[in-house]
Amino acid sequence: MASHDLLPFLTMVIVQLGYAGMNIISKLAMDSGMNPFVHVAYRQIFATISIAPFAYFLERKTRPKLTPSIFFQIFLCSIFGVSMNQITYFVGLKNTTPTIACALSNLTPAVTFLLAIPFGLERVGLGTKAGQAKMLGTILCVGGAMLLSFYHGSVVPIDQPNIHWKYAQDMTENKSSTNHGNFMLGPFLLIVSAISWGVWSILQARVSMDYAAPYSSSALMCLMASFQCLIIGFCFDHNLSDWSLSHSIRAVSAIYAGVVCTALAYCLMSWCIERKGPLYVSVFNPLLLVIVAILSWALLQEKIYIGTVVGSVLIVLGLYGVLWGKNNEMKPIKFDEEIGGEINGDKEKEKKDMTMQLYEGNSIVVHATK
Repeated sequence: MASHDLLPFLTMVIVQLGYAGMNIISKLAMDSGMNPFVHVAYRQIFATISIAPFAYFLERKTRPKLTPSIFFQIFLCSIFGVSMNQITYFVGLKNTTPTIACALSNLTPAVTFLLAIPFGLERVGLGTKAGQAKMLGTILCVGGAMLLSFYHGSVVPIDQPNIHWKYAQDMTENKSSTNHGNFMLGPFLLIVSAISWGVWSILQARVSMDYAAPYSSSALMCLMASFQCLIIGFCFDHNLSDWSLSHSIRAVSAIYAGVVCTALAYCLMSWCIERKGPLYVSVFNPLLLVIVAILSWALLQEKIYIGTVVGSVLIVLGLYGVLWGKNNEMKPIKFDEEIGGEINGDKEKEKKDMTMQLYEGNSIVVHATK
C-alpha cells in the first residue's frame, strides 16, 4: 500500500476504533445508572466546547453571513440530526446491545435514499444497474433490520474469552440482576434514530449549499442541541444528583463522546473526504460493527445470536449495494468534469445533492453516529 493510501486508511481505522470505544463506554455508563438523556446533554456541551475553536480559527475569514433563514435551517438540523437522533440512539443502546446498535446504524444510507426520493434529491432509475443496486440494497438493509429486531435464534457457540475487565464484569453482573432492557423498544428506537438522521441529511444538504462553513454550522448546531437536550433531560430527570459526573465512567463517557466522536472524528473524516472522497469514508462503516461485536463479546460477555449475525450481514450487503449504486451514478458527472465539459445548472445541482447525501449519510458530523 502506497504511503498516500496508507495514512487515510489508518485514519479511518482510528475513527472507527474511536466510535467503537464510545459504544462500549457509553453502554457501561448507562448500565451504571446514567440516564441516557443526561449522557446526550453532556455530550453536546463537550462537543460544542471542543469544536468551537476549529470553527473560529479555521473559518473566521471565510465564514458566510448567517441569515435568519440559515439560522432556522440549522435549528431544524439540530433537532433532527442531534437531539432526536442521539436521544433515540442512546436510549435504544441502553435497551439493547452495542452490536445491534452499530448494525442498525448502517441503515442510514438506505433510509436517506428513500427519504430523498420525494424531494427530488434521488432518482430510483430501476432501468439502470445503479438504480437496481440502490433499490436491492435498500431492501436488504430493511430486511436485515427487521430480522435483527424481531428474531434472535440460537446462540452462536463461541466460548467466552478469559479476559477480565473487572469494571465491565461488575457492570454486566449488576445489569443482569437489575435491568434486562427492552429488546423490542431498543431496535425500534435505533431505527427511528436512522430515520431522523435521514431527515437531517435532507436539511443539511440545503444548509451546506447556502452556508459553506461546516465547522461553524456544526458548532452552532451542537450549541442549540445542548439547550434542547438540557431541557428534555431535566423534564425526564430533574434530580440534580443524577447529573453529577463524579462517577468516573460517566465523566469519561460524556467527555469521550463529545470530544473524540464529534470534534476529532469530524476533523479526521473531513480530511479523508478531501483526499479520497466521501465513498472512501463510507466503506469503513461496517468495520465499526466488527470491532464492536468483538469488544462486546470479549469485554461485556455479550452473547451473539444467529439472528444478529444474519441480520448484520444483510445490512452490510445492502449498505454496499446502495453505495455502489451511488458511486456508479456519479461516474458520468465526474467524467464530464474531467474532460472539461460544460455542466448545466440542473446537473450541477444534482451532483451537489448526491455528494451531500454520501457525505451526510455516514454520520460524519455528530453521530455516534452514532
